[in-house]
Amino acid sequence: MKIVSFFLPFLFCILILTDHSYALCVNASEANLRSGAGAGHRKTWEVFTYMPFKKLAVKGNWYKVRDVDGDIHWIYSKLVTNKYRCAVVRTDKASVRSGPGPGYSRNSLSPAMRYASFKVIEMTSSWVKVKDEFGDHGWIARKLLWIQ
Repeated sequence: MKIVSFFLPFLFCILILTDHSYALCVNASEANLRSGAGAGHRKTWEVFTYMPFKKLAVKGNWYKVRDVDGDIHWIYSKLVTNKYRCAVVRTDKASVRSGPGPGYSRNSLSPAMRYASFKVIEMTSSWVKVKDEFGDHGWIARKLLWIQ
């Protein structure tokens, strides 16, 4: 009984304090974001493969999400996945390098412009290896990305 009375408040705190939001990535070639849960709502943004979002809520087959700028939208659940992580450029542009550091040469993806989205392949403390929708790879400074 002592064990139950000890762990019950602990379990309650974990359930209350747990953040139920989690990362989502667009897994379709294009996706329309909406102002509400349903195709009849106003389109707020059109995004492409690997755009990351933070899931906030669910209403039927629609997810309420937050984007890189902190704006709230709704997206149809079949257009996103949580099976991998994604990143988006959050600055005006970012150099894409052939390796994890400024000493590596810029590659063909460089520069990546604001809102360019990628699948995260590997991360170090300050660099992220990314892949674009065409399968091209490169490294971007972590501080230039919003990763979900």
